[in-house]
Amino acid sequence: MEKEKITDKTRKGAFLVLKDVEESKAYTHLALQAYIRRVKPPGVPFLREMVYGTVRRKITLDWVIGNFVKTPIEDLPVNDRILLRMGLHQLIFMNSVPDYAAVSETVELAKRYARGRDAFINGVLRQFIRDRGYIEFPKREDGEVAYLSVRYSFEPWIVSMWLDQFGDSEKTELLLASLDQRPEFHIRVNSLRTDTASLADRLEKRGYEVSKDPEMPRLLSVRGEGLVDLNLFGAGLFSVQDKGSQLVVDMLGPQPGETIIDVCAGTGGKTMAIAESMQNMGSVIATDIYKRKTEEIQSEAGRLSVSIVETWTWDATTTDSAYIDKADRVLVDAPCSGLGTARRKPEVKYKKLDSAMTALPQLQSDILNASSQYVKPGGILVYATCTIAERENEEVVTAFLRKNRAFKCLEQKQLLPNTDGTDGFFICKMQREAKEGFGV
Repeated sequence: MEKEKITDKTRKGAFLVLKDVEESKAYTHLALQAYIRRVKPPGVPFLREMVYGTVRRKITLDWVIGNFVKTPIEDLPVNDRILLRMGLHQLIFMNSVPDYAAVSETVELAKRYARGRDAFINGVLRQFIRDRGYIEFPKREDGEVAYLSVRYSFEPWIVSMWLDQFGDSEKTELLLASLDQRPEFHIRVNSLRTDTASLADRLEKRGYEVSKDPEMPRLLSVRGEGLVDLNLFGAGLFSVQDKGSQLVVDMLGPQPGETIIDVCAGTGGKTMAIAESMQNMGSVIATDIYKRKTEEIQSEAGRLSVSIVETWTWDATTTDSAYIDKADRVLVDAPCSGLGTARRKPEVKYKKLDSAMTALPQLQSDILNASSQYVKPGGILVYATCTIAERENEEVVTAFLRKNRAFKCLEQKQLLPNTDGTDGFFICKMQREAKEGFGV
């Protein structure tokens, strides 16, 4: 990291992005990406670490603040909360930042964004420096859930769920620790426009560090800033996609000439991977309940030179009778809690166990049951989520297979960052028996 590029504008940018995330509930990666593209600030690596690090460790930082502030953290003015978290994140987790700089720069921001509160913020940060050797974090013997929640900054209900699910404190802690790490940046090579070796060579010539995966020929791991701003991206030579997401498509196994339906397609990352795997031959039908997402799919198809994708806006809990028994393969990339993506979207660590969360398994079951009717005899059905929760994964699939005897499970995986180096994806590949009609 080049220290001379880190200016007051860098920290100001971090504050503004964090304020956007806190107030509008924006996704961290989208808010940060939009700010960088709009402002082109100095010190982007530092800015990125400030933003992601502060969000990633919010519960831990709030616990520390609670040691020095009598007012409950949720009752503090929003700007106070953000500035205290930023200052403490630098003091605790960023060894490259001297204590004096962490305090003085945070106080300067406070003079602008928390007028009249700069002395308070200065006092809290300086008291932390004096007393940090005496702060005692929760201990394991005081309660496993509280200890792990504060240590790794996850909502207690998530920690409790994984402790029950894995039945092992060590396994749970390894998972929590892995979700607290910065992930590798993966891209998918568009085989319609280039090949892996050529793209890797072109990226390396531009100063990027590139690693290949011998088991996944279209996957590249890349280190460096500004990748999506390259003309190589604009020209459709690659897409950004995690290894786990690519493995979902690999398990689906698309073949040229087939008819494939991708329900809940979102913005089309897997849709495009499917079309590329088919060598742009056949038919891919991508549906989503939101029109803006299907429009984005069409935009991506244009960028990637994909011509076999058709989109339509559809509620996936109902079956479109026109496509019953028509698909060789169906992908149900179901809406889920998204807990497996915490490395990239740290805000998911703080999801509440509300009515929408508890209703997810029923929604997932409805979508899976409705979409399974598109599969022709002998065809393939893949159910996938980007979460690590048995109630959204194994339990949904088990209930489906019990009800739909025409399907059998061929393969099932729960990918974990600590064991597979991917986001936390669940994938179940099923096959419909090869006979006429749709049976249950």
